[in-house]
Amino acid sequence: MGRLGAGGRGAEIVAEAAISFDQLDLGYDALRAVSGLSTQVSKGSLTAVVGPNGAGKSTLIKGVAGLIAPLQGSLNISAKNSRDIAYLPQLSEIDRTFPITVHELVAMGMWRKVGALGRFNRARRQELAEAISAVGLTGLEDRMIGTLSGGQMQRALFARLLLQDASLVLLDEPFNAVDEKTVKDLIGLVSRWHQEGRTVLAVLHDYDTVQAHFPNALMLARELVAHGPTPAVLTAENTFKARQMCEACADLPHSCGKAA
Repeated sequence: MGRLGAGGRGAEIVAEAAISFDQLDLGYDALRAVSGLSTQVSKGSLTAVVGPNGAGKSTLIKGVAGLIAPLQGSLNISAKNSRDIAYLPQLSEIDRTFPITVHELVAMGMWRKVGALGRFNRARRQELAEAISAVGLTGLEDRMIGTLSGGQMQRALFARLLLQDASLVLLDEPFNAVDEKTVKDLIGLVSRWHQEGRTVLAVLHDYDTVQAHFPNALMLARELVAHGPTPAVLTAENTFKARQMCEACADLPHSCGKAA
């Protein structure tokens, strides 16, 4: 799970790590969005990444997904290879003008199983149908993704994740701008992954959802604020400190949270 304490530092929690961060800096060009992060995410844990706007949460997820390289420090992932990592970007980053159907989008999740030139036999087609059914999109297989509502699109993307069958699942604001019924259904899938022993790391803004469904939380404000059991992380003191730290980073030059 990592460390917990003042500023996120304290006694080590011994557990097998799915992700280990060691003085990790992430960002773009010379601007560091995440600075000096040292902690670990335990295998099989269900962890919400929380913090104010501009705290570096999405940057952290992209770093774990391998989309950006560390500026300094390191991160180590126990997943066997990149195919064993499933990444869901923010819905706003998805190009919904691309001319593919729900069926084709979801089928992309089977790439690691069938390969670029693999054929869909009866068993694979059944698996695909079950994934679409699991997210409540049966009957919409031939719809173009550009015609879907936000909730329907997110359901299709979750179906694709189901078929990826990855040990590490990374979700960037998976419940943002979708309806309440969809949120409830998708949280059910996230809980299922957790029960299956997969490691799930999700960026979330709704603290009520975090408290109700995520046992662990990692609070960022460009630097680590706290990481551990959710009730101990989502405190008024930590939330206030995180806001102060991000406000100290609002203008360049800055020293992230150190001056706060």
